[in-house]
Amino acid sequence: MLLVADSGSSKADWVLTLSNTESIAFRTNGINPFFLSEKDIIKIFQNTPEILPYTDKVKEIYFFGAGCSSPDRREHISNALTKVFKNAFISVDIDIVASIYATVGKSKGICCIIGTGSNITYFDGSKIHESKHGLGYILGDEGSGTWLGRQLITSYLYGKMPQELSDKFDATYKIDKELIIKYVYQEPSPNFYLASFAPFLSENIDHPFIIDILKKGFTEFIETNIKSYSDYQDKTCHFVGSIAYHFSEILKQLCQEKGIKVGKILKHPIDELSMFILKNGV
Repeated sequence: MLLVADSGSSKADWVLTLSNTESIAFRTNGINPFFLSEKDIIKIFQNTPEILPYTDKVKEIYFFGAGCSSPDRREHISNALTKVFKNAFISVDIDIVASIYATVGKSKGICCIIGTGSNITYFDGSKIHESKHGLGYILGDEGSGTWLGRQLITSYLYGKMPQELSDKFDATYKIDKELIIKYVYQEPSPNFYLASFAPFLSENIDHPFIIDILKKGFTEFIETNIKSYSDYQDKTCHFVGSIAYHFSEILKQLCQEKGIKVGKILKHPIDELSMFILKNGV
C-alpha cells in the first residue's frame, strides 16, 4: 500500500492507494514540524479513523509538507510517522516539491505556492533549483492568506477600512484590539489566525477595497518572487494553493499585464501528486 501526503500548515491531504483500482482520500490537520511535537503528530493519526485499519499494511509513505526544508525537520516528521506506520519506507520532503510534481511534472517551469503561506521554485526538468524565498509569515509569505489577513486586520484596527466593510467585519468576527493582540502575540500559530480572515475577501470580492488588497498582495508576490528569475517571461508559472485558486482571475490578470505565462492553478495538488508518484516514483 502506498500513502501520499501533501501538507500545508493548516491542513493535510492524503491518498492511500489500496490497489490498482481502489484508493482512499482523506484530510487531517496540517503537520508542520515547526509547530507540532512528535506526540502531536501521532495524535492526529490516532484521531483519523480512515487510516487506522491500514497502519501496519502501508509499505511506502511519501510525505511533502510545509516546514520540511531542513534535515532535522524532515527527521522530526519521519520519526513520528515511523511510530505509527511501523512497516513502511518513509520519504519526507518540502511541500514545494509536491507542487512541482503535480504541476510541472517532468517538464520545465516555475512553481508557486500561494496558500496560508507562499513560496516559489524553478524546476529545469531534472533539478529543483533552491530559491532565496520561503521566509515564513514574519519575513515573507507575500500574497498569502497570512499576508492578506494581516492587511485586513491592520486596516480594520487603524480605521482605514471603509465603514460598510468595517461593519461587516465587526458582525462577522466580533473581535477587538485586545483579542487580536492576544491571538497574534500570545497564542500559538498566529499565521493560522491571520489566514483565517481570508474568507472575508471571498465574501466581499466585488468591493474595490478588497480588490486593491488582493492586487497589492499578488503584485508583491510577483515582484519579490517571480521577477527574481531574470528570464521569468520565458517560463511557464504554475500555482498551487487556496488563495491562488479562489482569486485566480485577479492573479491571472496581473500575470498577463506583466508578461507572465500562467499554467496550472490547483487548489489541492494531492490527486495529481499521487498519480505522478504512482507512475514515476520520486
